[in-house]
Amino acid sequence: MAVEERRANVLINKAGGTAGPKGKSYRVALPPSWAKQLGVTEADREVLLQFDGECITIRRAADPGYSAFLNAARERGHELLLLHYYEGDTLCTKICADKTARQLAIQNLVTDPLTTAFGVNDAPDWADWEAFLESRCVPRQRDGLPRYLARLGLEEYDPLAIIRKTEGRMAEDACWLKILEG
Repeated sequence: MAVEERRANVLINKAGGTAGPKGKSYRVALPPSWAKQLGVTEADREVLLQFDGECITIRRAADPGYSAFLNAARERGHELLLLHYYEGDTLCTKICADKTARQLAIQNLVTDPLTTAFGVNDAPDWADWEAFLESRCVPRQRDGLPRYLARLGLEEYDPLAIIRKTEGRMAEDACWLKILEG
């Protein structure tokens, strides 16, 4: 998707509430089509703002389901594996795999299903997880697989072990995985 760019004026108003006498508030109006594409509605309008010193990014706020799942699994002492799925430098999907309960939670940070870990599936199950891991590895049927595994220092085909060595990088796309321990 091409980056759309528009010029806008920052609205500067005197701040109210508990702000001091010289307090100001700064606002920018978003084009309605952008807000709609972002999924902002009157009932669901929470967004996340990020500022890197030069650029402000606005995106949908984190899905509370992902955070709630992560926190609940940690409280129960479950073994977790956290992964970040990237396309190039863009973090597209956060994945929390609860290995104890064999359950999964994801948080998509982009709207294009072609760049998310599970495409249009926003509620993947454990079988989807296992298929996803294999999709980020050399196929099991590959000719010369034992030599390939030996070069990686592996004795058997284990998708997660392969991804730990290769970051799940494949020749056909710019996607990769960063593994964070739970």
